[in-house]
Amino acid sequence: MMSGSTTTDNAEAKVTDVKCCASCGIAEVDDIKLKECDDCDLLYSKSKEESDRRKKKRCEANDPFALREVGRKHFRDGDYERAFEHFTKAAKLGDAEAQSFLSLLYREGLGVEKDEKMELYYLEEAAIGGDPSTRYSLACHEGMNGRLDRAVKHFIIAAKLGHDDSIQSLKEMYKSGDVIKEDFASALRGHQAAVDATKSPQREAAEKFMTPS
Repeated sequence: MMSGSTTTDNAEAKVTDVKCCASCGIAEVDDIKLKECDDCDLLYSKSKEESDRRKKKRCEANDPFALREVGRKHFRDGDYERAFEHFTKAAKLGDAEAQSFLSLLYREGLGVEKDEKMELYYLEEAAIGGDPSTRYSLACHEGMNGRLDRAVKHFIIAAKLGHDDSIQSLKEMYKSGDVIKEDFASALRGHQAAVDATKSPQREAAEKFMTPS
């Protein structure tokens, strides 16, 4: 399983008073209300005008989350040059998701000239920053270029961060003899530990509420 692309979409949802985002996850449940973090509050302001005002203020203060979210809006709107501008600022401040977006822009030539070296650079930066989906994409890149040993290492790191596609790739590579038993077993244990770490009664209650019956 060597094909793959950088995942850039965070899990963001809003149902009545239930709010969660990639920054805080599900922090607390009191009946069906969650405690909001500043980033949730930025994403889910009561009005678009208020949201835009807060984002502008935080962008002016070089807040990487706000810069990335404004970049994401420009990306969705097809304004790739402005998306590139905001993602670049956020990436310089260490935002792994913005770095992942930049890799995509350089790969596709959106808002900037295609540049394979810059694509790989930002892919590696995002992976180092802890983004498991980008680590998976980096593994796919290495695998497609015949560097299976490096691909396996990246898949293992991503799997231990709870990335499902990475553990599936390792499973296929184990079957084909490209991954040794000890490494696969270690990745399985790490993956399960990461999955278990995300579970909590509060998170499950909120997810159950947000899932349509």
